[in-house]
Order: sequence, then structure tokens, then C-alpha cells
Amino acid sequence: MSRLAEFRQLEQKLAAQLAELEAMKGSSELQNEIEFETKLRDLLAKYGYSLRDIINLLDPQAGRRAAPVAAERAPRRARQVKQYKNPHNGEIIETKGGNHKLLKEWKAEYGSDEVESWVS
Repeated sequence: MSRLAEFRQLEQKLAAQLAELEAMKGSSELQNEIEFETKLRDLLAKYGYSLRDIINLLDPQAGRRAAPVAAERAPRRARQVKQYKNPHNGEIIETKGGNHKLLKEWKAEYGSDEVESWVS
């Protein structure tokens, strides 16, 4: 796509989004929500509360629900050592992952499926 065509396409998208934004600005629902948020923030500031304080006040268990999920995770299982023996030259390598330099070279030369069949 040419730069000019790309520019025109972005220009059209921007115009459409601006029209949508203007339509939302005139919405009475949006005006009510903006008014509510403004009044709520003013009230919070007047009494020295934050949104977090209000959440803790209304739902004291909210902060405690999310924490145990992370604590209950089981530790990761250790990777098993794999031993590859190249039948072409008899070389043997041992690795726990696929990030071994020689293993990558073998996979590039012989193909991943063939090299995986060399696991002993």
C-alpha cells in the first residue's frame, strides 16, 4: 500500500472516530456518568478517602481473594535431562532444553523430527 493510500485510510478512520466521539459527548448517559464521577471524587477528597478505601469499606474480602490464588501454585517441575546421540558421527550431548548450540546445529542440518528421534 502506498504511503498516500495509507494516509487517506488513517484520515478516514480518524474522521469516523471523531464523529463517534462527538456523538458520545452529546449522550445524556455519558453526562450523567461524568457528573457522578466528579461528585464522587469531590466527596472522597472532602472526607480524605481514596477509591481503595471505599472498596475495602464496601468489600473487605476483595484484597484477600486474589492473593491465595498465587500462593497455591505448585512449583514448576524440573526438566528432564535428554541425551541425544548423533548416528552420523557418534557425538553425544545432554541437555534439559532446546537451547543447546550443537543441538540447534543438528536440527538445522538434519531437521527437528529426525534429531528428536535420536533421544536415548
